[in-house]
Amino acid sequence: MSGSLLRGLQLCAARPPLRPLLASGGLHRCPRVAYSSKDESTARPVGRYPVPNKKDMPYDIVELMEEVEMKAGFLPNVFKAMCHRPAEFRAFFAYYNAIMNKDTGRLSKADKELIIVATSTVNRCPYCVIAHGAFHRIYSKQPALADQVTVNWKLADLSDRELAMLEFALAVCQADNITEEHFQKLERHGFDREDAWDIGMISSFFAMSNRIAHFIDLRPNEEFYMMGRVPHGEKEQS
Repeated sequence: MSGSLLRGLQLCAARPPLRPLLASGGLHRCPRVAYSSKDESTARPVGRYPVPNKKDMPYDIVELMEEVEMKAGFLPNVFKAMCHRPAEFRAFFAYYNAIMNKDTGRLSKADKELIIVATSTVNRCPYCVIAHGAFHRIYSKQPALADQVTVNWKLADLSDRELAMLEFALAVCQADNITEEHFQKLERHGFDREDAWDIGMISSFFAMSNRIAHFIDLRPNEEFYMMGRVPHGEKEQS
C-alpha cells in the first residue's frame, strides 16, 4: 500500500511510498491461524475465509503488511482478507494505488474518500463506509461530514461542487444511463473529462470492492471508528 493510506492511518503528514509489490510468490493456506502475532482467539473473525500464517505467505506480501502495521499501529482487515489470494491481493492494491494516489487531476484526497463513503453506503458496505469515513475525517478535518453523507447525502453540508461530484459518482455506482448532461454538470463545477474519468473509476472500483467485502463478510477494524473524531494528540472527553 502506498504512503497515502499510511498518512490516513497515522493521522499525520506525508510518508514516502512503500516498496512496490513484487510479481511472484505462492500461498499455502493455513486455516484458523491468524496473521497477527496478537492473541485473536476470542476476536470476531475478519471474514469468512481463513487468514494464512505469515510463514505461508509470499515474502513481498508479508513485508508490505508488516510495514503498514508497524507504521500505522494496526493492520486494516482488508490486507488480511485479500492475502487469501496473493495474485489478486497484488492486482487489487496496484489498481487502488493507480486511482487513489495519482498526482494529477482536480480531486483532493478528501474528495476521493467522500466518493467512496457515498457509493459504499448505497452498496451497503460497512467496511468501506467506516474505514473511508475515517480517512475522510482525517483529510478533510471535518469530523461530521462523512457521517452526514452516510445518513443522507442530499441533506449533508456539501458544497455545490461536492454535490455535483457525488451525483456523478452515484449515477455510475447505480448503473444509471450516463449522458452528456452528466459531464456538462461536472464541467460547470470545474471538473473536466479526465476528472469525470477519475470519479467514475473510483466509483466503479469500489463497487467491486464493496461486493468483495460483502461476500467475504469483511469486518472493519475497531480502530477506524474513532479516527479523525478527536484532534490528533488530544484525548477523547469521558
